[in-house]
Amino acid sequence: MVMDIRLGDVVRLRKQHPCGSHEWTVVRLGADIGITCNGCQRRVLLERHTFERRVKAFVSRGMAAEGSADEPG
Repeated sequence: MVMDIRLGDVVRLRKQHPCGSHEWTVVRLGADIGITCNGCQRRVLLERHTFERRVKAFVSRGMAAEGSADEPG
């Protein structure tokens, strides 16, 4: 099953970034997921499969896309 990833999600990855931060913000969606380190603002592109394996937890969720199944009404 495909993981529900939204723009603006803050995720905790399994390994610590060299700057010391564990948390990243999702800034790009597609075949590759763009994330920005919340500690040093470094941007990284990861393949979706690699990103899904590395995510440990969602710290906070971004806004749901308009017309998505998660939105009521």
